[in-house]
Amino acid sequence: MSSPPESRARTCPDSVLGDRAYGSGANREHLWSRGITTVMPEKKDQIAARRKRGSKGGRPPAFNGTSYKNRSVVERPFAYVKQWRGLAARYDKLAITYRAAVVLSAILTWLRR
Repeated sequence: MSSPPESRARTCPDSVLGDRAYGSGANREHLWSRGITTVMPEKKDQIAARRKRGSKGGRPPAFNGTSYKNRSVVERPFAYVKQWRGLAARYDKLAITYRAAVVLSAILTWLRR
């Protein structure tokens, strides 16, 4: 008899931090339908469009500025990796070579602290 296949853990985040670029209505609606709160500022053109519609424009989405300030904890490591042009542009042909560069980048970032 074979054992049942192992499945991944079923977890759902409480909230999602994101840049202004990801704050579209479709993204917010998808996360809201899954019960996930969003911490993303609204785009300036969306604010202008809502104001232009007046009372029919609806209410602005909730925004927690304190939580949004903590997004740099996640974005800082990506900024370090992007400094390596080969990693950012994915020049390597082999996955193992790319993974080695990612590991080397992580080690050097860790040693820098």
